[in-house]
Amino acid sequence: MSKVASVFPKIPVTLILLVLLSIPFEVIPQSPNTEERTILLNLKQQLGNPPSLQSWTSTSSPCDWPEITCTFNSVTGISLRNKDITQKIPPIICDLKNLTTIDLASNSIPGEFPEFLYNCTKLQNLDLSQNYFVGPIPSDVDRISGLQCIDLGGNNFSGDIPRSIGRLSELQTLYLYMNEFNGTFPKEIGDLSNLEVLGLAYNSNFKPAMIPIEFGMLKKLKTLWMTEANLIGEIPEAMSNLSSLEILALNGNHLEGAIPSGLFLLNNLTQLFLYDNILSGEIPSSVEALKLTDIDLSMNNLTGSIPEEFGKLKNLQLLGLFSNHLSGEVPASIGKIPALKKFKVFNNSLSGVLPPEIGLHSALEGFEVSTNQFSGPLPENLCAGGVLQGVVAFENNLSGAVPKSLGNCRTLRTVQLYSNRFSGELPTGLWTTFNLSSLMLSDNTISGELPSKTAWNLTRLEISNNRFSGQIQRGVGSWKNLIVFKASNNLFSGEIPVELTSLSHLNTLLLDGNKLSGKLPSQIVSWTSLNNLNLARNELSGEIPKAIGSLLVMVSLDLSGNQFSGEIPPEIGQLKLNTFNLSSNKLYGNIPDEFNNLAYDDSFLNNSNLCVKNPIINLPKCPSRFRNSDKISSKHLALILVLAILVLLVTVSLSWFVVRDCLRRKRNRNPATWKLTSFHQLGFTESNILSSLTESNLIGSGGSGQVYRIDINGAGEFVAVKRIWNNRKLNQKLEKEFIAEIEILGTIRHANIVKLWCCISSENSKLLVYEYMENQSLDRWLHGRKRSLVSGSSSVHQHVLHWPTRLQIAIGAAQGLCYMHHDCTPQIIHRDVKSSNILLDSEFKAKIADFGLAKMLAKQGEPHTMSAVAGSFGYFAPEYAYTTKVNEKIDIYSFGVVLLELVTGKEANYGDEHTSLAEWAWRHYAEEKPITDALDKGIAEPCYLEEMTTVYRLALICTSTLPSSRPSMKEVLQILRRCCPTENYGGKKMGRDVDSAPLLGTAGYLFGFKRSKKVAAEEDNGLA
Repeated sequence: MSKVASVFPKIPVTLILLVLLSIPFEVIPQSPNTEERTILLNLKQQLGNPPSLQSWTSTSSPCDWPEITCTFNSVTGISLRNKDITQKIPPIICDLKNLTTIDLASNSIPGEFPEFLYNCTKLQNLDLSQNYFVGPIPSDVDRISGLQCIDLGGNNFSGDIPRSIGRLSELQTLYLYMNEFNGTFPKEIGDLSNLEVLGLAYNSNFKPAMIPIEFGMLKKLKTLWMTEANLIGEIPEAMSNLSSLEILALNGNHLEGAIPSGLFLLNNLTQLFLYDNILSGEIPSSVEALKLTDIDLSMNNLTGSIPEEFGKLKNLQLLGLFSNHLSGEVPASIGKIPALKKFKVFNNSLSGVLPPEIGLHSALEGFEVSTNQFSGPLPENLCAGGVLQGVVAFENNLSGAVPKSLGNCRTLRTVQLYSNRFSGELPTGLWTTFNLSSLMLSDNTISGELPSKTAWNLTRLEISNNRFSGQIQRGVGSWKNLIVFKASNNLFSGEIPVELTSLSHLNTLLLDGNKLSGKLPSQIVSWTSLNNLNLARNELSGEIPKAIGSLLVMVSLDLSGNQFSGEIPPEIGQLKLNTFNLSSNKLYGNIPDEFNNLAYDDSFLNNSNLCVKNPIINLPKCPSRFRNSDKISSKHLALILVLAILVLLVTVSLSWFVVRDCLRRKRNRNPATWKLTSFHQLGFTESNILSSLTESNLIGSGGSGQVYRIDINGAGEFVAVKRIWNNRKLNQKLEKEFIAEIEILGTIRHANIVKLWCCISSENSKLLVYEYMENQSLDRWLHGRKRSLVSGSSSVHQHVLHWPTRLQIAIGAAQGLCYMHHDCTPQIIHRDVKSSNILLDSEFKAKIADFGLAKMLAKQGEPHTMSAVAGSFGYFAPEYAYTTKVNEKIDIYSFGVVLLELVTGKEANYGDEHTSLAEWAWRHYAEEKPITDALDKGIAEPCYLEEMTTVYRLALICTSTLPSSRPSMKEVLQILRRCCPTENYGGKKMGRDVDSAPLLGTAGYLFGFKRSKKVAAEEDNGLA
């Protein structure tokens, strides 16, 4: 060693260290390079500098930013989920060369699929879900070859899903749910050998298609989610080859045929959802998928019995088989499943005894077996787990006593056992079960007495057609939350306690067919909500209390079959009753004039001493008050006779007018001469409407008819009835046009269009029954105060609509018109859009009304009345002057005028006799005057000026003289939505930045993209 060492000269250690330190090392830097930070800061700027990215600064490291993921100090992931981004994705994002993950979900990003992402060469995970992307997915999307996960769900992509997607060989997750695809999905998806999750759900616009057999080749697939994807045909047997499958959701389609037996042999399957299809045949009897936790085969056409082997599924929590055609008994083994929480087999033809041990071995939450043929007792241990919330077993042949264990079940919310053969008394504790809200036991033979106390939250008690007896306890006054009390046809006796009248929430009280006696309470404490009272067929006596006349929400009153005496209190005449029966009592005297109506012809039978002043119904005329006519001399009688003859001779020439008029009035009064065409399920009849067409209910009139506000049930629910008439009978052609148009309107289901309940027609008049809008028209809110100041009358609306409310009204009206123009087939053109035809409900939600029906009824050649013309002056599009061929652009023009009214506060006919508001606004703009000078000074607060200016500009484009220059209603709606910073659609806040490019000469700055389907679903839930 010493020899070898001597060969090398001795070099100082410090010199060696200096040399080593001077050698450049090829190592990864310890912090991201300046270039990546610059790219990210530019990205932030191009996204509009959203406030959520305030931490992105030039003095900090991107790896410290919460939205950035770094690997070896280089940016590899960017997550801007739910950051209120409203701008398009800048291409600069792909300058981050090591980027593998992009997550931009849950924003409001518009535009088409960003093809520049092809430049992100290392991209593996792409999430663009819950945005506003439109257009097709590019056919060369496979150029992002390294993709492992792509989520494009919750957008508005359309067209076909490209076949090229099947060439993304690394793809493991593919989510395309909830879009607007109107083409097909390719069988090439079956080539994705690494695919684990496939989500194509909620694409109901897909062309009807079968499940490709090729999907059976997806050996690694764990989740197949194709709910509501317009699937047809049978479920392929090849699906049984998906050995890795854990979740299969094919519900809400049109699948038919038998369930493949192999599905229940998939060892990894945990959730199987096939409900709401038209599957038939028997449920496979061999079950080896022992990991199943959820089985829902409900709402199909399945037959046969429930497989015995379901009892082997020890992990099963949900068994849903309701609304099929199943028969036979429920296997006893199902009652022993230790994990079972929800058992739903209602609406089948199942029979036999229910599994006695069900609930004993598991924490059962829901037990629903109604509408079957079960017999024997109700299982005793349903609530053994202490979490049972509902027992629904009505319409069976169950017998015996109600299990005592239910009396100790504090979690129970509803017990529905009606239409069975239960007997004996109820468990004492059941009446006072802590959370019980409904107890429905009608149509059994249950006995016992009513308790003095019930559960604090009990709202519905139905015990009709049983053998309950005894008196109604005075403690009934403690049932404070009771809404419905039905106890007809029992054995109750004694008097009705006054405490019963203190239940302020009660709206239905049925005690008919009992043995109640004595007088009714003369004082009614608090029946402020009662609208249905039936005390028929008891032994009640005395006079009918005047206080019943104070129950102004009452719509049904039946006191028949008792021993009431005396006169009918005139106060009852105040009630607007749909059903009224005082038959078979001992009443006498004159009935209230309000009931002298054919609608009440059967209301007073078997009361021999009742009468009426001027009979219309089948009652005798009351005796005259003048009793001394026998004392009049024969000379006077002769003179009277001569005068009568002279009067008759004078009037005989006019008598046929009188006869004609009387016949017409009689026909109009008689419901049989009216035809009702309904478009929704109605809670009223034509008699309710016809009997309420009185002066006291009249709220307006115009050139084509009158408008009435009618209470249909006495509970504060109103409808608006527009009565339209013509001077002559409608000719056959116009009658057909009228019927065709109301049938079209009757099919409209949209939250921003006034609902047309029905049409009631006679020979020469029409009644259009609409939903009533409490805040009336936008016109009255915008201009009513000014008009009242001019006329000196009191203003209808003294309050001023502030800008946020006006903007919401504009958006609502635009949504209604957009639906008519773009979603209705055939397209509906309103033809008379104006502020007086935009109605407001109690929350100032706007709804479009008056579709020109009255004008269509006018005879050809007959001019409209001046009121009808004046109502639309200022709203007519210029092309009305030179053509009769109009399209939806006339509505756009009129809506633009409405927008001008909202931002300026001026009326549509503002200006001199030759100009309108639209012309004034264009002249104001052309003269380059500040737009802020034209805005309504009463609401133009600094924080709203930007939004108001944008709407003013939008209104100008809408009122362009050239129809082709006007935007579509869809484009108008999107601009309005972008103006509103607080408008929340689908859980997303819309951005307030709006392109402010010059408007004159072009509408090209308007850009539109279809709103997400999830938004449309939320908006149309009740009416559409």
